Amino acid sequence: MTTIPGTLSGDDRQEISELLVRYATGIDRRDWVLFRTCFTDDCFADYGPIGVWHDAASITDWMERVHARCGHTMHRITNQTIAPSADGATTRSYVSALVLGPDNRSGIEGIGYYDDELVRAEQGWKIAKRRFTMVLQRTVET
Repeated sequence: MTTIPGTLSGDDRQEISELLVRYATGIDRRDWVLFRTCFTDDCFADYGPIGVWHDAASITDWMERVHARCGHTMHRITNQTIAPSADGATTRSYVSALVLGPDNRSGIEGIGYYDDELVRAEQGWKIAKRRFTMVLQRTVET
């Protein structure tokens, strides 16, 4: 489908929504090949006090190492606002993440939002720049 520069088609919006869900699915399934497809090679990801990464390989490696020690995780991405930009698209999406320890009885819940700058690549939409803002973090016991 052809779109006018500065606009997004319904297909674009669907693909962007699927990208955001693919990110969460990659983490929760520990599918690091899938996770890696969400980012441009030279992405910039600022997760505040959690860390900052300057390429897809680094953030993927970090996520893999951190989640290897975890039990169940559930990353939910909601309230997706998608808008065209000069270089592609921007999004703001809410995230609620439950990350349990190896015993699956205790862990943390993090709630916040992602502000993303997306570009259309040969393989589809990708995150070129991401900033995560933590709104709430708390420990949980099941």
